[in-house]
Amino acid sequence: MPEQEVNVVDNKTTPENPDTHLEHLLTPASLDVPWYRTFFKTVKEAINPPKLPPLEVTSKPVEVEEMWGWYHGNETKSGLYSLLIHVGVVLLILWIGSLKPVQQFAKERIVLFAPDLKPYLSNPAKDQAHGGGGGGTRSPLDASKGKLPKIAPRQFTPPEVVHPPDPKLPMAPTIVAQADIPNINAPDLGDPLSKLGVPSNGTGLGGGIGTGSGGGVGPGKGPGVGPGSGGGFGGGAYRIGGGVSPPSVLHKVEPEYSEEARKAKWQGTVVLQLVVDDKGRPQNLKIMRSLGLGLDQKAIEAVEKWTFKPGMKDGKPVPVIATIEVNFRLL
Repeated sequence: MPEQEVNVVDNKTTPENPDTHLEHLLTPASLDVPWYRTFFKTVKEAINPPKLPPLEVTSKPVEVEEMWGWYHGNETKSGLYSLLIHVGVVLLILWIGSLKPVQQFAKERIVLFAPDLKPYLSNPAKDQAHGGGGGGTRSPLDASKGKLPKIAPRQFTPPEVVHPPDPKLPMAPTIVAQADIPNINAPDLGDPLSKLGVPSNGTGLGGGIGTGSGGGVGPGKGPGVGPGSGGGFGGGAYRIGGGVSPPSVLHKVEPEYSEEARKAKWQGTVVLQLVVDDKGRPQNLKIMRSLGLGLDQKAIEAVEKWTFKPGMKDGKPVPVIATIEVNFRLL
């Protein structure tokens, strides 16, 4: 039979009445006692708390096999089985990766966004001139997508998507570039790398189409195509050949020897690559073959003081990539 809780009242054991607790909650006895008696009683119990009988624990823990399961007492076997499972999973992944269909699928590449860069890239197999151009009419919208205009050795009218009303001298728009520039098939003129949208010449200036200046197409400067300058396409300065003449040295400054190279009696040649701009000034000097011992920096410092006659294309000076050899010899 279940045990009932009992209270000791006047040394007599009587069953606990559940209604008694409810009466104490509803009408606590502390409301009938003056507050100062309760206060002094609380202070007294805080200073000298009453002694309570010792607590006796009669319950004992009992093993519950169904809660611990098979793992209890088999820790070594469980660890070994876990290791074997992990090794098996790794071997399965390696085996799946060795299958030819999986390898073939992995080689396939999904391109989410790949703009057609051919109109701005030259063919490295040919010794073609590089360069570029750009333009715009300060329109609020970016240049719209379209095909490139006709190519001609000289430009008389820059290309435009949105034509001005009543032109004074209507002529076919052209760009200055090589004849084998890849183009796209589109009904209207535009920038091949732009997005489809409202027809616009772009935010650049000087006529043309794009974000650059000079009457070309793209972000560059000049009547060409792409991010370069001076005409042509491909980006950057022109290369010698394809109608581009090399620059020539007008004034040369001899390099100084570094103290480390002089003590080591070090000799040789430093090869530099640079861009001679349309004003004949050396720009963007890079070391192609180094000597060390401070001679590379001495070579750059000397060539920066040189002056050149710029390279020419169609009778106009253009920036050209050139290679310079600077010799260091001890007398």
